[in-house]
Order: sequence, then C-alpha cells, then structure tokens
Amino acid sequence: MSQTYQDRFVGTRPVAPQHAFDVASLAKYMQEHVEGYSGELTVEQFKGGQSNPTFLLSAGGKQYVLRRKPPGTLLPSAHAVDREYRVITALAQTDVPVARTYALCEDESVIGTMFYIMDYVQGRILWDPALPGMTPPQRKEIFNEMNRVIAALHSVDYAAVGLETYGKPGSYLERQVARWTKQYRASETERIEAVENLIEWLPKNIPSDDETRVVHGDFRIDNVIFHPTEPRILAVLDWELSTLGHPLSDFAYHCMTFRMNPEQSRGLAGLPLAELGIPDEQEYLAEYCRRTGREGVSKANWEYYMVFNMFRLVGILQGIAKRVQLGNAASAEAANTAKRTRPLAEQAWRLVEQIEKQ
Repeated sequence: MSQTYQDRFVGTRPVAPQHAFDVASLAKYMQEHVEGYSGELTVEQFKGGQSNPTFLLSAGGKQYVLRRKPPGTLLPSAHAVDREYRVITALAQTDVPVARTYALCEDESVIGTMFYIMDYVQGRILWDPALPGMTPPQRKEIFNEMNRVIAALHSVDYAAVGLETYGKPGSYLERQVARWTKQYRASETERIEAVENLIEWLPKNIPSDDETRVVHGDFRIDNVIFHPTEPRILAVLDWELSTLGHPLSDFAYHCMTFRMNPEQSRGLAGLPLAELGIPDEQEYLAEYCRRTGREGVSKANWEYYMVFNMFRLVGILQGIAKRVQLGNAASAEAANTAKRTRPLAEQAWRLVEQIEKQ
C-alpha cells in the first residue's frame, strides 16, 4: 500500500492548468527579493498538498519551494500562507527544525495570489506510519524523533521569539470548537447526524486545564522531512494551521494515527506495534509528558482532545469535499480524501458515547 501512496503523493509533476502562473513574473520577483538567486527559473508542482498548491523552483543549481494560496473563492482565514511564513521564520532561532525562508510576497499581481519562498530541504518524507521496510529499532528511532520535535515545539517561549501576537492566549478549545463548527457549516455538502451531535456536545464538555504554546495544527509523519539516512528531522512542513493554542490538543491530533486503521487513513490501529518496534499511544504520550515536564494527563481530558481533533479533521475533510465540488481542489486525491468525512465523524461520536458511559 505504501508504494501507492509514494506514487500518488511524493515527487513532482507538471504544473496543473488551474495553478499555472507567469514564470517570468516570478523570476523577476526572485531576482529582486531572494538572496543569491541567479540563472533560468524552471517550475514543477509537488503531487502532495491538498490545501496550498506547492511548487519546486530550480534556478542556477539551487532549489527552492514556493507555497501559494490557491486561486478562486476561499473560506475566510483559510490558506494563510503569510502566517506560515511568519512562524517558520520565527522558529528558525529555536530547537524546532524548519526550512530557511527567503521572501513573502503579498502582492497578488506577481503570480495571482499571495506566496512565500523557502529552501528546498533534501530528505525523506515517510507516508506510512507503519514504516514498511524498516527494522523495529529503526521504527523506534523515527517515532522517538517525532516525539522529540513536537515536544521541542511545545517548549518554545513564544513571546521570546516574537510570536506573542500569533494567536490569542487562553480559551483555545472554546474558540476552536466554534471556529471548526463555522468552517464545517461554510463547506457543508450533506447532513451528517454524528457531526450534529458533536457540534452540540463539544462546547459543553471542554476541560478546564488551559495552557498556551505554539501549536502546529497538523503535526504528522508526512509533514516532516527526515534526513536521507539518519532518524533525524531536518524540517517540519505545513504550518498553515499553526497558532497559539493548547499543546495537549495539538499532541492528541498527532496521536490520532493510533486510532485510525491502516485502510482508512494510513493509521496504526490493529497493527502489532510492539512487534514492529513502534510505541503504543500510552507509551508515546508518557514520553511526551516526560519531555515537556508534565506529570501526565487525565483519561477524560485526553479522550476529549481526541474527540475534538477528530471533529476538527472532519471540518478539514469537509473543506476538501467542498473544494472538490467547486472544482478547485489542489490534489487529484482530494475526492478520495473527502469520502472520509462521514466515517470519521461517526467514529468520534462513538468515542463520546464511551466517554459518557465512564
């Protein structure tokens, strides 16, 4: 199965007609704003990236990455490439591995939408968390490194790196539940009973353990670049959903992999983790708590974060479904991704029913 994912998502392809832009205009901009730029510019499009179309730029023996807002009608506050640029630039001075940024262009006349340019980081993107082809010790090292990096992110003093206005401190979950409810409604294509139930339950059951850190919002194995041969992350990608928020909620999103089955969405549920050398969810959470200096998390709170994140992913998937309907989705795989909306909502509601029984 992983080979299919590699074929579908990894590597580049010619630029899709709906994402084509004036290459000469971009070259002129880079000449003026990108330090060390020279040579003739060529552009290819990465296969992955459901939300913001992403391109590989090559010029003068050097490679760059360009991420842009997609063309067309967009949901308010979505596709915030300017926020991505800001957080990556700020985190360059921390223990969080990020690509070097060069320029943010808010002038839509250059290529049609806002974009930014950063270094192209050579390395491995691992799509299947079961890590086929690796040995148990290798898998253990990969998971340990992911745990280390997300713990490093949640240990950043956001004010010290100039991100004190990157989001609102406090009441994160309350605001997020409201936001994703609104996002879901804005892109709703059919009525789903489980989603209606979640929209009613979530605001009434928010845990009281509030805290604030920089959160990534989409931290998962295929959003990091590993060194070509070492179990070391060279850059964390896809910061579009990052903000100031609750670290445990962010970590629970990362841990949803343990709850998803392999057929559904490259998950780990039902796999012989110990045999594979992969920690189970509780071991992984305990290691994160050790690294971030916390004593642990109550079961009720942890399960709430899990339900909330499933709901949030439902909102993201529904947004993709709407873009498929409108014909401006960034990836050919978007239609398949959109079909996961209802099953995930139903899984989240089953989890609520279990919580209510406790």
